[in-house]
Amino acid sequence: MQVGKAEPLSVVNRRPKITVVGAGNVGATVAQYAVEKELGDVVLVDVIEGVPQGKALDLLQAGPIHGYDSTLTGSNGYEETADSDIVIITAGLARKPGMTRDDLLFKNAEIVGAVVEQVVPRSRNAILVLVTNPLDAMVQLAWKKSGFAAERVIGMAGVLDSSRFRTFIARELGVSVENVTAFVLGGHGDTMVPLPRYSTVAGIPITDLLPPERIEALVKRTREGGAEIVNFLKTGSAYYAPAASVVEMVEAILKDKKKILPCAAYLNGPYGVRGLYVGVPVKLGRCGVEQIIEIKLTSEEQTAFQQSAAAVRELVDKLKL
Repeated sequence: MQVGKAEPLSVVNRRPKITVVGAGNVGATVAQYAVEKELGDVVLVDVIEGVPQGKALDLLQAGPIHGYDSTLTGSNGYEETADSDIVIITAGLARKPGMTRDDLLFKNAEIVGAVVEQVVPRSRNAILVLVTNPLDAMVQLAWKKSGFAAERVIGMAGVLDSSRFRTFIARELGVSVENVTAFVLGGHGDTMVPLPRYSTVAGIPITDLLPPERIEALVKRTREGGAEIVNFLKTGSAYYAPAASVVEMVEAILKDKKKILPCAAYLNGPYGVRGLYVGVPVKLGRCGVEQIIEIKLTSEEQTAFQQSAAAVRELVDKLKL
């Protein structure tokens, strides 16, 4: 039998292409987790010369040890991002002493807007995943700037907030984190809405396992989860858990898993909210947000959710979106 020369792989069979904009702690860790799961090839983009190139090369050289064949490319421009399947935007400033929330809002809006203008013409079929804070407003901005269908512009926050809630529940009860499910709705910030009624351990609601005062303490710690880490680090913020949260979303999309995850998604009717990105449970698949999952809320939970949505709308209105 004669074996012919192998034909080159068609573009259909290529590995997915993942662009990560921002090569700081969050972006670099997203790249690391993505290639360790072999989700695709990664392009790491940053404005600081040498940083994305160096981190990409370092991660590439870890491939033989971890056993991944994904390629990594570092760049200070956007040409290498062409035809990306997913673009993850982590670029932006952290809030610094003396900087107001409005200062952060307008500066990061400028950064995110500029990134979207660069990536969209080069990757018109991409799905955008936003990580930059203030998260919900940045997703709304990216959607408006991109011209993409709302289903293809998503924000990462609920996965992270829910993971923090799950961690605290598991530690409180001395059980495996794998047994714990939790949902956190609303905007990413002080007004987020953890839902104890929908948070379970092996299917048992935590309201049956913990007294109200302990649940409230866990809810409070979840709301302050990011600030707690900042207080420890002094000069930085969380990045391992945020990066892991992004990669869970990316995996659900690229593998078309139809996974139910809490994400910042565009609401135009569900939960009584119209024309706004807010954190809710969604079904994530290859098309992005494939379904908004609307769960029944008590009047108290609905009020808290509306307050959270109002806080997001206030930021969006400041940006005149």
